[in-house]
Amino acid sequence: MIEPIQEFRTGEKVRRSGSSPDRERADGSPKLQRLFCASFNQDTTSLAVGGKNGYRLFSLSSVDRMDCIHRGVESPDVYIAERLFSSSLMVVVSRSTPFRMNIYHFKKGTEICNYSYSNNILAVKLNRQRLVVCLEEALYIHNIKDMKLLKSLLNTPPNPKGLCALSVNHSNSYLAYPGSFTAGEITLYDALNLNMVTVISAHASHVAAIAFNASGTNLASASEKGTVIRVFSVPDGVRLFEFRRGMKRYVSISSLSFSADAQFLCASSNTETVHIFRLEHHSPSNESPSWSAYMGKMFSAASTYLPSQVSDIMHQDRAFATVRLSVADVRNIAALSTIQKVPRLLVTSLDGHLYIYNVDPQEGGDCHLVKKHRLFDSEDETELEAGSPSYAATVATSTNPDTPSSSSLTGFSEDVGVKRGELIPEHEFADGPVCLDDEQEFPPVSFQNR
Repeated sequence: MIEPIQEFRTGEKVRRSGSSPDRERADGSPKLQRLFCASFNQDTTSLAVGGKNGYRLFSLSSVDRMDCIHRGVESPDVYIAERLFSSSLMVVVSRSTPFRMNIYHFKKGTEICNYSYSNNILAVKLNRQRLVVCLEEALYIHNIKDMKLLKSLLNTPPNPKGLCALSVNHSNSYLAYPGSFTAGEITLYDALNLNMVTVISAHASHVAAIAFNASGTNLASASEKGTVIRVFSVPDGVRLFEFRRGMKRYVSISSLSFSADAQFLCASSNTETVHIFRLEHHSPSNESPSWSAYMGKMFSAASTYLPSQVSDIMHQDRAFATVRLSVADVRNIAALSTIQKVPRLLVTSLDGHLYIYNVDPQEGGDCHLVKKHRLFDSEDETELEAGSPSYAATVATSTNPDTPSSSSLTGFSEDVGVKRGELIPEHEFADGPVCLDDEQEFPPVSFQNR
């Protein structure tokens, strides 16, 4: 999900500290901040975006059309909007109450429940078994069927950006989050059996992005430098692939995403380039030796005598395909999907647009833009305040006089939770699409605002 922008509480004055180059147009006027967040659902069949007037859901079944499935206006200033697969279950967090998570049945227009936490919510992740809420120094794992709190992971390493990933495979349900504040470690946790699996030493510097493939068997990561992207096997944490995004400059990776078949991995950043990497192990060829093959063997042999840093660079693969965006320094997320039987790259940016590119799975190369969709109305446009840090970088340190000071979830312990029926019945969690349309799917369960 795109990292949300800074919250300004009611009554606070917005302070301007001069202009920032990456927040202005070429003519010096401020950029427009049309969206606060954007996220694809678990199988990339829909897109949720949040803004000052609520949130919207769009279908991704067609290239030429963007059908708005639903427009939610229950909460303004939405900075987290997550949908559970193709169901009617929607999780929303608003800037006005950043410590509270609201869960809606959007087709019925009803709120299922809401939960408040001891600090502001930085991220929410979902699969068919678990719902994970991420705070700066804590993670809460709920049983999504009845929202019972199953585990509180307290005093985790400081995570001001709310970085975490949850495997969408409900039978292989792993949770990944930063394992250190000083090094690029990733903690791998079994969210189904509620135990820690391993700690992966992924990078020398802090981790900036992580993502699982659809089956939960691979984990991709990027460091804050943004030059190297690695893929590890799950659950043993063995390095499988290493890709070099670039060497000339450090960048901020904003998203990593696997294709559904785990053959490709895309990475977007604050630059104008999106990279697509092909995940394949090179096997020895039976063809007659060529000059390039000879040189490859020579470099491979030479690398054993070179410093490890140089040897690593020689073994890193480059991008299989690339996309050149029309703008840079605009936060975005990218995902690989198949729409109308053709492989596509989808890029959603906070300027309020979705860009759809064709991907050649055989030849790669430059991807061509086939459609640009607008995701906002004119009333959604707001000026992006100059010099404002990201919301997730600041929200965790802000306090609210009405929120509890305890580090644990108010009113819950690890062995006590909601026990008065299921929010979602068992049949909704079988393999296949989740369709929450049954009028009797939610038994009458009363929840207190916590």
